[in-house]
Amino acid sequence: MTTDTEYTPPKVWEWKAPSGGRFANINRPIAGPTHDKDLPVGRHPMQLYSLGTPNGQKVTIMLEELLALGHAGAEYDAWPIKIGEGEQFGSGFVAVNPNSKIPALVDRSGAKPIRVFESGAILVYLAEKFGAFLPTAPAERAECLSWLFWQMGSAPYLGGGFGHFYAYAPSKMQYPIDRFTMETKRQLDVLDRRLAESRYLAGDEYTVADMAVWPWYGNLVLGALYNAAEFLDVKSYANVVRWAEEILARPAVQRGRKVNRFSGPLEDQLHERHDAGDFDTRTADKLQAAE
Repeated sequence: MTTDTEYTPPKVWEWKAPSGGRFANINRPIAGPTHDKDLPVGRHPMQLYSLGTPNGQKVTIMLEELLALGHAGAEYDAWPIKIGEGEQFGSGFVAVNPNSKIPALVDRSGAKPIRVFESGAILVYLAEKFGAFLPTAPAERAECLSWLFWQMGSAPYLGGGFGHFYAYAPSKMQYPIDRFTMETKRQLDVLDRRLAESRYLAGDEYTVADMAVWPWYGNLVLGALYNAAEFLDVKSYANVVRWAEEILARPAVQRGRKVNRFSGPLEDQLHERHDAGDFDTRTADKLQAAE
């Protein structure tokens, strides 16, 4: 094993920007807004402010699944928040999510708007509001919520740990890559063992647990995250691959993963979503062809 350059931490850490890496221009050790900017508001009950990252895909998949079930109240406007440009630090967005992370949802269906932030909280809020994708029987509900919160606790090791050092850090360092690769593979093994005994994470029914886990680990094993499928030998997690492919085949998932997306094939990018027909008329390839 190679030895990375030694670093001796100071007695008191001081912020010295930029720190390097892909997100150096937006990382900072303080909260609050950096500029004044109101959020746009569309005509639908649900106003989503997000980006087509794994955490953003959780919510757009959930909303598309609700609409597919016929829940008209789940109709939504999806506005992009370009985190690479620091839009999450605008005053309007910070008012909705003081943590300045996407996604954030405002439910305007009642007399007073309700803000919801953190992707797991949004999934539970929507599931309870519409009575869908969250079991009501105590045992099944507990299993579903356990896997939902497993994802919320585990994904930082995949995204902020493995993804950062493998794909985004300014230089490759063996120690952190090995450390987070080991944890990512352990998590994949956890999922593989569960999915060897169960069709979906919470049992026989597709739930918010699957919607939370799939954008991270499903995209990972299908090769759509960090370009790391070969490195992680994802084919050895056959049950995860089976589950990931089955979920990807769902039309609502195919729609949801396109919303607020700015990477990948142009036909898979729907930068803003304000109507169901936008998937047919306003993806990036169609807008480009119309120019």
